[in-house]
Amino acid sequence: MTGQGGAAGGTRWLSTEEQHLWLELREFLSGMPRVIDRQLSRDSDVSGGEYAVLAAISEAPAEGVRSGDLAAILSWEKSRVSHLLRRMESKGLVVRCAASADGRGQEISLTETGWAAVRAAASGHVGLVRETVFDPLAPAELAQLRASLQKIRAAAVDKGLW
Repeated sequence: MTGQGGAAGGTRWLSTEEQHLWLELREFLSGMPRVIDRQLSRDSDVSGGEYAVLAAISEAPAEGVRSGDLAAILSWEKSRVSHLLRRMESKGLVVRCAASADGRGQEISLTETGWAAVRAAASGHVGLVRETVFDPLAPAELAQLRASLQKIRAAAVDKGLW
């Protein structure tokens, strides 16, 4: 929002250019997950969240990954991971079993159906990411985008928001 009449109350209003950039970023942040969900659903019948879980588990050690560790890997709330894992277990994509090290936690691993789903989804997902994020930008623009995103995230972390 651009300010009317200056910095009333100490608010540092966005300039017109900043407002346009913020609206573009906001639209990207809300639109890209929908694009990813549509592509994944069309190509492999999994949602973006399910794919994120499948991909993270597929990269974990063979014995699986604890649900708390999975939440940390994905930077998600434990309750979100738990809810999604229940749904994915009912679809036959993952299996949960007692942790072998101490028996207190649960280790999550992919079923054969889960492996098939992540394999079916990976190529199309990578293609979408390449075509929509990487191909339109020159190498210098990609480096600048990465640096900018790192600074934005660091500012949020410094304020305890991330």
